Amino acid sequence: MLSFHTIQETRDALNLVRQKGKTVALVPTMGNLHQGHLRLIETARKNADYIAVSIFVNPIQFGPNEDFDAYPRTLEQDSEKLIAQGTDLLFAPSAAEMYPYGLEDQIRVGTPEIANTLCGADRPDHFSGVTTVVSKLFNIIQPDIAVFGEKDYQQLAVVKKMVMDLCFPIKVVSMPTIREASGLALSSRNGNLRATDAEIAPLLHQTLNTYKNIILTGQRNYVELEKEATQILEKNGFKVDYFSVCNQRSLTKASSRQRDLVILVAAKLGTVRLIDNIAFSV
Repeated sequence: MLSFHTIQETRDALNLVRQKGKTVALVPTMGNLHQGHLRLIETARKNADYIAVSIFVNPIQFGPNEDFDAYPRTLEQDSEKLIAQGTDLLFAPSAAEMYPYGLEDQIRVGTPEIANTLCGADRPDHFSGVTTVVSKLFNIIQPDIAVFGEKDYQQLAVVKKMVMDLCFPIKVVSMPTIREASGLALSSRNGNLRATDAEIAPLLHQTLNTYKNIILTGQRNYVELEKEATQILEKNGFKVDYFSVCNQRSLTKASSRQRDLVILVAAKLGTVRLIDNIAFSV
């Protein structure tokens, strides 16, 4: 596996790859890789000849009181996993390499209304940080394919819209959420859960399944169902940011007439913020 920390080295290596007529897939990550990331790489391998993975903990998608400093950085262990997975290239830049003129004057990629709800409602700069860094990675790597997980459902929707609206010649491939045996969605943050909270955490996915099944029985009062689910989670120790039944495409609040739905949830256990979702049709 080739491993680079600079943009120029990465571009030079990938230019040689493209000259050979190979297609390139990018798997963008923030590192601390788990089985979900490795499955993204497997999906990338099925869709392209050459696999590039980026590891970059992006400062501009973290808010002032979020866990940027505490976010796990495990580059050596991550590199070993990537080699074992058959990754072709790792791009692991520093913040100075990605933002050489500092963060304050960095031009950002604006976000549409779909980014202003759910996670975007309480994290106003988060998705502009995501779109900015993903745009930079797309311009550096110039992939044919980019692979994202469905656990970050809103992020996936925002990236898809950005690719379409800004005419990136890239196919976005999504992969279903990988879960622990308990149903808890795999996340780099799961390792920060206290032992007692780790026992409670699977209730997040269980509650999503419960309310999916309730909706499938014909109940359509989504506001009441959201309140009920929120109360259940909070009684069990979660601090719920949102539990929302939405339209799959627009991520606006679902009406009783809509058929393609997604339930999205974000909640904290202690200091750890967990997200999950379940998409289905009625």
